[in-house]
Amino acid sequence: MKKQLGLLIGFLFWANIAAAAFPAFKVQDIRLEGMQHIEPGLVFRNFPITAGDIVTQPSLSAAVKRLYRSGYFQNIEIDQDGQILILKIIERPAVSKIRIKGNKVLKTDVLIEGLKNSGLKEGVVFKRSAIEKIKTELKNVYASQGRYNAIVDIKVEAISGNRVAVNVDITEGRIAKINHINIIGNNVYANEELTELFQSRLPSMWSWFSKDDRYSRERLLADIETMRSYYLDRGYINFKVESTQVSISPDKRSVFISINIVEGDKFRIGKLNVKGELVVSEESLRKVIKLKTGDTFSRQRLSASREAMIEVLGNSGYMFADIQPNPNKVDEATVDIDFYIRPGKRTYVRRINIRGNEKTADLVIRRQLKQMESAIASSGKIKKSKETLDRSGYFSQVDIATTPVAGTDDQIDVELTVQEQSSGNFTASVGFSQSEKLILDFGISQDNFLGSGNRVSANFSQSDVKQQIRFDYTNPFYTVDGVSRGFDVFYRKEDFDENSSSKYKIDEYGAGVTFGYPINEYQRLAVRFGAENIKVTPNNLTSVEVKSYILNNGKKFTNTNATFYWNENRMNRNIFPTKGRKQSVSLEVSIPGSDLSYYRLSYNGSWIKPFSEDEKWLIGARGKLAYANTLGDKDFPFFKNYFAGGIGSMRGVSSNSLGPKDSLRDSIGGNVMVTGGVDVVFPMIGIDDPKKYRTSLFLDFGGIYATDCIAGDPAKSVCNQGIKFDDLKYSAGLGFTWLTPLGPLTFSYAKLLNKKAGDEEKSFDFTLGGTF
Repeated sequence: MKKQLGLLIGFLFWANIAAAAFPAFKVQDIRLEGMQHIEPGLVFRNFPITAGDIVTQPSLSAAVKRLYRSGYFQNIEIDQDGQILILKIIERPAVSKIRIKGNKVLKTDVLIEGLKNSGLKEGVVFKRSAIEKIKTELKNVYASQGRYNAIVDIKVEAISGNRVAVNVDITEGRIAKINHINIIGNNVYANEELTELFQSRLPSMWSWFSKDDRYSRERLLADIETMRSYYLDRGYINFKVESTQVSISPDKRSVFISINIVEGDKFRIGKLNVKGELVVSEESLRKVIKLKTGDTFSRQRLSASREAMIEVLGNSGYMFADIQPNPNKVDEATVDIDFYIRPGKRTYVRRINIRGNEKTADLVIRRQLKQMESAIASSGKIKKSKETLDRSGYFSQVDIATTPVAGTDDQIDVELTVQEQSSGNFTASVGFSQSEKLILDFGISQDNFLGSGNRVSANFSQSDVKQQIRFDYTNPFYTVDGVSRGFDVFYRKEDFDENSSSKYKIDEYGAGVTFGYPINEYQRLAVRFGAENIKVTPNNLTSVEVKSYILNNGKKFTNTNATFYWNENRMNRNIFPTKGRKQSVSLEVSIPGSDLSYYRLSYNGSWIKPFSEDEKWLIGARGKLAYANTLGDKDFPFFKNYFAGGIGSMRGVSSNSLGPKDSLRDSIGGNVMVTGGVDVVFPMIGIDDPKKYRTSLFLDFGGIYATDCIAGDPAKSVCNQGIKFDDLKYSAGLGFTWLTPLGPLTFSYAKLLNKKAGDEEKSFDFTLGGTF
């Protein structure tokens, strides 16, 4: 302290002497000498004398003092050359290097950024006075992480060229853990109930993973706000937090938290009044209010009511409407709510601007929008437009914003920004079954062919006994009203040889045309008319079930059929949805006059919803039910049977291996199918991109049943007829899907839970393409 005081006295004395050494004169110019790192502008900004000024002893003394106070200079001498004022400056050294060691928890670049905020970075003038501030800042950074015993040591090393190196040595120390949380003043809810709401927790067996026992000021503030919401949502309008005390043990390893609260009285809703300028019917506004007279007051439901009422106004064009709910206490237990409506002006959409679509044509995007240009703006239509584009599968990201048109108070522009993703998928899978041996499936699909929005796909399947080729084309907007039209052609062949497990030959080819009609933005109806030619050729190894069908019905069949579809898709996006449902019903019926007489009815549905706020934890369910049978006296064709098993239906078993076996112990399929499962999606440690990766635990089930095996000689058939749900197969396992540029790559590992003799278990499976 004496040294600092001496320096100060010496400086003031010198400054006055220096000023006194010059008589008053008019400055024509100012010359700087000795500058190395500092810009001249910094000197002139801190030196109040400029050319043209008349300097006196007081003004020169004050100017020198001010220049010293900037902290950039180690020594300043004043000289005069005629009418030129000379400043001879010795700068403080510049920071040449910053070295940090000892940090493990916080990365070096994070600490460097913190040092910049404190005014220390390479290239700037070093101020020794800032060292203590830097230490404090770094300790505060560690304290925010719960490390109160962190030690920061800073040493300055002089190097050539009037430069210094700053060496920061950090001992991070241990994290302080929460030892006690005490809430004072709570009479309605117990400590245990309230602290259960907190993210801050006492140490437990899971704390090593969740790290919730580590104190963080930001986390505690969030916990207090959660508790406040808990009370306000249960009627305690007067709830308040009076104080919060956080104390640390002497060894700085334990934290003790005390929160003092006042609960107040519980209030119920009295009258609900809608006031202000009612540009829509009062009934339409009251209909969306989430509260009613007699209910317990809830801030969350009050806020939700306000948002719902704003949406009603927004759907009618009042995009800038404001609603202020005002609670008025009637007595110590009742509160009236006044909703004040300020609708503003009705708004129109001047223009819809689309950006980011390098491949997709504007028309493809615009025909899916519910909001039109030059029409009354509707927040609901704008929101649905985004949902429709999200479900299209063309884009990885869709953002919609509205901006007021300059110079108007009743027009907006809609700014639509999209990020295109590959809508073409290459699908491939490899499987093995006892009946078909090695199974290879390949497919190429493009949902946005050449940016036109049309869908094109080609699929090829090959195994020891089967070959299948299929091509599909669909124009989803065959008409401007959204009527779709599609075509498909296919060829399927199953052959036999002495080494094959296929005991008959089948050749089938056909084509179809499909028309679809939109019921609304979520649902569609469709109908497909198809024709096919089928030929079945047995041999001496053919099973008795197949021989029996051929004997009774022949070998060649020309079939025409009609298939009716109903589809609903309320998923929030096409790939990796986080909420919504999707379901479909189809009915395939042979047309009178065909060689075959049958029908096939199926239902396929799935839903998924989040159970965490960040939508990284999800639960989903899916199921498929199908039933088929003959029409009239003809037998049901065995080649129209359902098959299940494998990664596409039930994991843990080989492809198409579920269900009855024929007389040769080969899978014959059945006319009844039940499959489904439950998935729990969870974030994978170390991977934080839910739009590219998805991991899940699953429970699958499946069963194939035959009501009639068509056995010519029951004594030679092992086909198990009838529907017995006790025979359902169950499997459980782990799934992982990665969204690659070629499509979703899915791996699964599953174990069959109720394995019996004859079951074809397959634990590991993978496929490229297709996802839940």
